[in-house]
Amino acid sequence: MTNYQFLKQKRRAKRVRARLSSVAARPRLSVYRSNRYIYAQIIDDSSAKTLVFAHQGELAESKEKKLSKSQRAYSVGKIIGEKATAKKIKEVIFDRGKYKFHGRIKALADGAKETGLNF
Repeated sequence: MTNYQFLKQKRRAKRVRARLSSVAARPRLSVYRSNRYIYAQIIDDSSAKTLVFAHQGELAESKEKKLSKSQRAYSVGKIIGEKATAKKIKEVIFDRGKYKFHGRIKALADGAKETGLNF
């Protein structure tokens, strides 16, 4: 990654986070994506605690090898949506961080929306 790309990512993350303000009624759904895995967590910023966490390792090993990265991200979105629904969290603020809203990030959001989580 060049220095220019790194600076663009930092600017994008700063711009996205400046617009977000999480409250107890609407916690923040934060996404982290590496080259190989994807992670998502729902955070209550007022108490600085993670309420729900989901990652790709929670998928069944046999299914994981057959799925593409986007399909795995979609499954992680469904998992975090189900866990959030179990904890009676219905509305969240989506924090994509430094990532553009397409590909795996969009797939995760679609999976979470399908389970009834509102952004």
